[in-house]
Amino acid sequence: MKENTIVKTDRVLSGMRTTGALHLGHYHGVLKNWLKLQTQYECYFFAADWHALTTHYEQPGLIKTHTREMIIDWLAVGIDPQQACIFVQSDVSEHAELHLLLSMITPVGWLERVPTYKDQQQNLKDKALDTYGFLGYPVLQCADILSYQAKWVPVGEDQVSHLEVAREIIRRVNFLYHTTLPEPQPLLTETAKLPGLDGRKMSKSYHNVIGLRESAESITQKIKTMPTDPARVKRSDPGDPEKCPVWNLHKIYSDTATKEWVNSGCRSAGIGCLDCKKAVITEVLLEQAPIIEKAAQLSADPDYVNDVMAQGCKRAKIQARKTLDIVKTAMGL
Repeated sequence: MKENTIVKTDRVLSGMRTTGALHLGHYHGVLKNWLKLQTQYECYFFAADWHALTTHYEQPGLIKTHTREMIIDWLAVGIDPQQACIFVQSDVSEHAELHLLLSMITPVGWLERVPTYKDQQQNLKDKALDTYGFLGYPVLQCADILSYQAKWVPVGEDQVSHLEVAREIIRRVNFLYHTTLPEPQPLLTETAKLPGLDGRKMSKSYHNVIGLRESAESITQKIKTMPTDPARVKRSDPGDPEKCPVWNLHKIYSDTATKEWVNSGCRSAGIGCLDCKKAVITEVLLEQAPIIEKAAQLSADPDYVNDVMAQGCKRAKIQARKTLDIVKTAMGL
């Protein structure tokens, strides 16, 4: 994708499903990107609790808790309510009404061909996902985006197909009702992909995560017990960093000098695996300490967190209502 020309008035919409506590994969893969975007664009960031219900509809109480904790996490890492609109999806009912209207004109075949629809049904066999909510996920996602007439949507490769459905739905609205609503563009920005403790993608379903607010003791124990290059049976055996999950953490956290020390020491057996792990443990804890401290302050100030959500909702509803009125008028309602 060619480099985008940044205009501060360009609008960005992005959200995160409230299905559990955030981990370092979310921080390095999403939130660090948001920190940059909020200084460059008009950003709307929302806690997607309705989207969470598509797969976790049997856990409504937990979703509410996760939603609040997620907002605290965002604020703790530096998402600024003065720069970005922070809100909870279900607080803006216009999303639901627009979703209903869009569902009237969206062919079922479009939704059934989304790759992640069948993929997740296969991967999440413990959940009953034969619901309209799960099938219609891309329609609700379209309503989220269209509500703010966002120009850019930061997405991973696995979400590009959902965004294309959104573009097709908006295109269909424009054709049927002679509107000129903007089609969102994917913002495929570079993101750091932090692997999990076992070398696979960091995911709660793999049980290989480091929580964003996890205790120092727990993190230390997890990293100390990470698997390493199987060739290093004894301390004197040389290894290959590229075959060791710990090396992936060094790629994210360590400076050039430390990475050179690890690379050389591992290959020559000059350092042990525990020496290697201790170096990265130090860096992980240093990065997390201010986040954990800020989150504790926010948790102790519920009125401030409530105000952030209320003000974000108020701002979001103004824009979402404008778009909804355009669509309702166009559809003769």
